[in-house]
Amino acid sequence: MSSPAPVAAATLAEAAAAVLATPEARAKAAASRAAAHQWRSGAIVRIGTAAAPDRPARPARPELKLLRDMPKRRGAGTRESRVALLHAVAHIELNAIDLAWDIVARFAEPGLPREFYDDWVGVADDEARHFLLLDGRLGALGAAYGDLPAHDGLWRAAEETRHDLLARLAIVPLVLEARGLDVTPGMIARFERMDDAALGDAESAAALRVIYNDEIGHVAAGRRWFEWVCAQRGMEPVETWRALVKRHFRGALKPPFNDAARAAAGFSAAYYAVP
Repeated sequence: MSSPAPVAAATLAEAAAAVLATPEARAKAAASRAAAHQWRSGAIVRIGTAAAPDRPARPARPELKLLRDMPKRRGAGTRESRVALLHAVAHIELNAIDLAWDIVARFAEPGLPREFYDDWVGVADDEARHFLLLDGRLGALGAAYGDLPAHDGLWRAAEETRHDLLARLAIVPLVLEARGLDVTPGMIARFERMDDAALGDAESAAALRVIYNDEIGHVAAGRRWFEWVCAQRGMEPVETWRALVKRHFRGALKPPFNDAARAAAGFSAAYYAVP
């Protein structure tokens, strides 16, 4: 496999800003993978600084709607419903590329260890790989990303927490990605129950399983750095997390929770268990 095309950036923060400024979805994923490759290979060595945009560049499609206006998805028994589910997850993964690079660009500061950047570059690379996997599955089903409407709720979470790294870590990896650990096994099971090789359900289930396993590591990174920042600020992690979720997350944390996957990420029930 050839190496990704180089990113024209002198620093990691500039590379992050370049990904955020890339509108087309596959090009954004490719830019994310290329930036990660350059960081890991040593072609980019300095963190630097860069202005993070209020909103990342996005393609003209899909049409973005409020969550309440999104059409309801029905199971996974038809081609259309399977496409709708894969499209929704692909949209989440595209947002996740931007969320990971936004952390790098927006919160770059001398006091953060280099390992912090290693982790979020790794997350950004994973999210790009996930998007490309799902886009490939959509193509195999005769569809493409952008064919269906999508909601903008994930970036609203970024806007809500753009003032503070601790708030961002509390909400994005430790609420939104942790919720992915709760719901993805059910999606995998629905695809596995299908028995129609022409629709490629086994391949779709396999793609979701890759995402699920990687997301455990993403939640672990979020928990690790959330607790690190809490320690730097002299704050108790569990009560701080609960206060930040109450302040910045719109909605309730609803069980059932995937306790086993959350525990594998080091994210104990002491944080999120409903009294």
